[in-house]
Amino acid sequence: MVLSRFWLIIIILSTVYILGMLATGNVYSIDHVVNGKKDDALVIGEVYTARLPVHIQDSLNRAPDHKYIAHGPTTWQDTIYTLDKGVVRITAGRQAADGILPTCRNSIFDLLLPLIAYLSFFCGILQLLIDSGASEKLARLLSPVFVKVFPDVPAKHPAISYMTLNFAANFLGLDSAATPFGLKAMESLQEINPDKERASNAQIMFLCLHAAGLTLIPTSIIGYRAAQNAQNPADVMLPCIITSFIGTLAALVIVGIRQRINFRSGALLLAIGSIMGVLAGLMFYITRLDIIEKNHFTANISNVILLSIILAVVAYAFTRERAFADQGKNIFSSFVDGAAGGLKTGVSIFPYILGMLAAISLFRNSGVFEIISGAIARFFLMFGVDKGITDALPVAILRPFSSSGSRGFMIDAMQTYGVDSMAGRLASVFQCSAETTFYVIAVYFGSVKVKNTRYTLSSMLLVDLICVIAAIVVCSMFF
Repeated sequence: MVLSRFWLIIIILSTVYILGMLATGNVYSIDHVVNGKKDDALVIGEVYTARLPVHIQDSLNRAPDHKYIAHGPTTWQDTIYTLDKGVVRITAGRQAADGILPTCRNSIFDLLLPLIAYLSFFCGILQLLIDSGASEKLARLLSPVFVKVFPDVPAKHPAISYMTLNFAANFLGLDSAATPFGLKAMESLQEINPDKERASNAQIMFLCLHAAGLTLIPTSIIGYRAAQNAQNPADVMLPCIITSFIGTLAALVIVGIRQRINFRSGALLLAIGSIMGVLAGLMFYITRLDIIEKNHFTANISNVILLSIILAVVAYAFTRERAFADQGKNIFSSFVDGAAGGLKTGVSIFPYILGMLAAISLFRNSGVFEIISGAIARFFLMFGVDKGITDALPVAILRPFSSSGSRGFMIDAMQTYGVDSMAGRLASVFQCSAETTFYVIAVYFGSVKVKNTRYTLSSMLLVDLICVIAAIVVCSMFF
C-alpha cells in the first residue's frame, strides 16, 4: 500500500510540476521527459540569429560546424548555440535520466534480458543444490542461527540455504548472483506464508537484511575509483565495510524489535561475533598489502569464491548422480529445469520493474528531485555541515530510487570535486552501503505477487538513513 501511494505521488507530482513549468514559460520544451536520453543536452530556447549578440553571430558564422560554446564552470553547464537555416538552437545542461519511452525500451534490452540470463544460470545451479540434497544439509547446518532471526521458518527449510547464498553473494559484491538467490529465497518463503498477498515476517526480515547489503569486497566501487585515477582506489574499502555492517545490524535490530525477536541467543551472538572476527582478520590482512597487491586481491577474491561455489555445487552433484537418477533426472536436465524456472521468474517480475523505473525517470527529469536534493543540501549548510558532505548528498538521496542514477552522481562528484576529495570518497561509500530500496521491493515482492508490504518500506528507508549517517561519521574519521 505504501509503495503504491509513493508511486502515485511521484508520478502525479512530477507530471503536474513539469506541465506547470511549461505553461508558465519556465521551460522551453518537455520532449526530453518523454523521448530524451540520459546526458543529452537540454533545449532551453530557439531564436533567430539577428536577436543574438553580435559576437555570438560572428562566432557562429565563422565556425565550420556553426556552433558557439559559452563555457560554464563545468562542461555540464556549458551553453551551446547551434545555427541551422537561420535559426539558433540553444542547449544547456544535461538530461538526468532517459525519458519515459527510452526507459521502457531500454528496460527490456539493458535490464530484462541480462537479468533473465543471470537468473537462468544461477537458478540452474540452485536446482543442482536442491536435487543433490546439498541445500538440506546447508539448511541443517545453519538452522541454529536462522531459527532465531527467522522464527517462522521451519528448521532445515530450503529457504535457509537460498538466503545464505544471497547474503554470501552480497558479502562478496556479486550483484549478478545475489538477485537470483534472493528471488529463490522469496519464492521459498512464500510457500510457508499463510497470507499470500501480505508480506510475512520472514520475508520482511530477509529483504531488510538483503537491502542493508553487508559488503566485504566493494569491487565495483574500487573499479570506478581506479578508472578516475584515484591515488589509492581501495582506500574506501574499510569505510564501506564498516558502514554496511552498521546498516546490517540496524536492519536486524529495527525489524527484530517490530517482530519481537529474542536477541539473547548464544547462536545469534556467536554468528555476529564470527562475522566481526572474519571482517577484522581480512581487514588486518588487506591493510598490510601495498597498493598493487591490494588491487590484485580485491579484483580476484570475489570471482575466485564465486567460481569455487559453482565448482563445489557441481562436484557434489556429480557424487550424487544416484540421487538424480532416483528422481528420473540427470545433472544436466536438473540444471535445465532450474534455468527454465529462472526464465519464468524474470518474465513475471518485469512489469513491476518497468512501472518503478518509468516513475523514477519522470521524477528525475521533471526537476523535482533536484529541488528536493538542493533543499536538503542547503539545510545542512545552514548548520555548518562541511561542503564536501553536502556535495555528496545527491548520491545518498538518489540511491534508494536508482542505482544507475546514483552511480552517475557518484562519478560526477569524483570528476567535479576530485576522486580523492571528501565528496568523491563519501559518494563512493554512499553508493556501496545502501540499496535501491524501491527497485528491490518492486522486484522481490513482485516476483511472489505480494501486494501488502506492511512496514518493509519504512524499515528499509530508516536503514538507508542510518547508513547515510554512518557513512558521514566514518568518512569524517578516516578522511
